Amino acid sequence: MPPPDRRETGANPVLAPARTTGGNRALDATRTTGGIRTTGGFRATGTPVTAGANTATGGIRTTGRVRTAGAMRTAKPIAPGTGRARIVLPIVVLVVIALGLVGVGYLWWRNTLFLHTPGALLTDVGEVLGLIAGYGVVVLVALMSRLPPLERGIGTDRLARWHTIGGRIVISTVSGHVVFIIWGFAVTAHESVTRETITLETTFPDILMATVAWFLLLMVAAISIRAARRRVAYETWYYAHLYTYLAIALAFSHQFANGGAFAESFQSRVAWSAMYAVTGALLLWYRVITPLRRSARHQFTVQAVKPEAPGIVSVLISGREFDHLRAEPGQFFRWRFLTRELWWQSHPYSLSAMPQPDLMRITVKARGDHSGSLANLRPGTRIVAEGPYGAFTPSLTGRRVLFIAGGVGITPIRAMFAALPKRMSGGITLLYRASHPRDVVFSRELNAIASDRQAAMHYLIGSREELGYDPLDADHLQRTVPGLHRYEAYVCGPTGMTQAAVNALVAAGVPRRRIHHESFDL
Repeated sequence: MPPPDRRETGANPVLAPARTTGGNRALDATRTTGGIRTTGGFRATGTPVTAGANTATGGIRTTGRVRTAGAMRTAKPIAPGTGRARIVLPIVVLVVIALGLVGVGYLWWRNTLFLHTPGALLTDVGEVLGLIAGYGVVVLVALMSRLPPLERGIGTDRLARWHTIGGRIVISTVSGHVVFIIWGFAVTAHESVTRETITLETTFPDILMATVAWFLLLMVAAISIRAARRRVAYETWYYAHLYTYLAIALAFSHQFANGGAFAESFQSRVAWSAMYAVTGALLLWYRVITPLRRSARHQFTVQAVKPEAPGIVSVLISGREFDHLRAEPGQFFRWRFLTRELWWQSHPYSLSAMPQPDLMRITVKARGDHSGSLANLRPGTRIVAEGPYGAFTPSLTGRRVLFIAGGVGITPIRAMFAALPKRMSGGITLLYRASHPRDVVFSRELNAIASDRQAAMHYLIGSREELGYDPLDADHLQRTVPGLHRYEAYVCGPTGMTQAAVNALVAAGVPRRRIHHESFDL
């Protein structure tokens, strides 16, 4: 992981707004969930929506002088695919990581003198833990290097989870390395642990640098703990992580200066250095050079900012040759807006419509300083963009498709919804969960797409307390979507809602391999 008004009223009607009266009866043959009164220009419906004279635009409507590119109105259908690569590639990557770990074990075994004294055994354990930690930081950096095959085939969400698990392992192994090395040296020298620590720190400069690196990693780990993460701004968390690179640089020289595995083996030093150099080159190429090259080529520029709902805006981005980016519905870019306040930070935001050769759209909910400031962007603002990223994209497996969106998680779902081919008519269902009618966005577009695809469109509006039940639990999902176990499901929303919906789908009989999800906590 990826993390990041005007309510639609009678002046911007969505078809014929339906109101519930006298309890649960809705006008125009539409049905609301839980009897929530709907206002503000959208339908809360449990049946396929008809759009009247509207066409299946699936696109962007703006007013005034903003040009929206007519081609945006009809998304290019997605190409057929089975999604098999998404199953195979993660396995391949994990096997490669495991083989690298075996190589680290062999390196340690080959270059270690086993003296079998208590102090030597403790030191040997410390050395192998140090090698594992040195290899582990390379794996962590490689996972976050934004290598296109990993981003497209595995997905940022899963890579971030792997990175989190790997980070805990690395911190544990580094700490174990420190403890066992000092303990082993103390036993060998017949000194106390405290005195031996002082001796090592004051005698060997490389060990002092490695100690600084250890404390930097501990600081990053502390900020990344879930409880702490909720209390710090995204920018603080992001820039604290940059100290990881300083920690790696400080520890690298220590490995060669004090590591027994490299003392007598030139080949080992070359192979280890090459591993670090290749990873660093990938990081530099894909996180620095490639975004600058693409931004120069595509000329990303803010065209307009459009309010969608309270605290939610769409940013229209103009440029050229966007079709060469090969972005897929459901993917996102990392955007760096070149204003005085925002140029120094980039944030991931999903495409809320399929890009056209000269126009893209993102939709953002104000959740912090960065996302909240996007409403004030001026037309003409230049942008540096990285992407497209993410594996949360639909595959045409021949099954019916179920979309479940929560809050602003509708943004990638809306792009995917519009890109499904018309030959799937009648086989598409979208459940849109929101706590309040004012939180619903794209209702006009969603209704038009649903009409064109003959899709079932359900607005699940209201808190669980108001409704008296959870519309996304297994029982209600099965009642809302008959034959649910035969669907391919795509879920996007806040972390809690996403996990609850995934669990409910599994309980309703949908195989986990057919449930694709992405957290949307920007």
